[in-house]
Amino acid sequence: MRIGTFAAAVCVLIVLSGCTQKASWHADEVKQAENPSFTVGEVQRNIHKGMTNAAVAEALGSPNVVSTDEEGREVWIYDRFHTEQVVSASNGITLSLSNVAGGASRTSQSTITVIIKYDHNKKVRDVAYHQSRF
Repeated sequence: MRIGTFAAAVCVLIVLSGCTQKASWHADEVKQAENPSFTVGEVQRNIHKGMTNAAVAEALGSPNVVSTDEEGREVWIYDRFHTEQVVSASNGITLSLSNVAGGASRTSQSTITVIIKYDHNKKVRDVAYHQSRF
């Protein structure tokens, strides 16, 4: 029976060790599921005057708002809001985000708004953006 008890204890330790991943590791996993390329730097690098709206959609995805200006030209607006909360308990396991004893937490928020104006040929004529972090 001692071998069975020892084997069970080893199995429990292996399972529990998988539960003690740090909050930063989980935050990295969540970030990978989001659109990682929607930053001001990526907009500056990938969006250029003269691009087609199809190329912009491929680079940034679908806009939040599509409208037209006074001359009937398309205007696309991308408005993204991101909240990140990282919680780390001293024992490596976090059961509740509202009650962290012996650990630490950090919350940050950021917004990015990108306005892309097209000409009558549906090519980029102007790009404007605003980003904030708090």
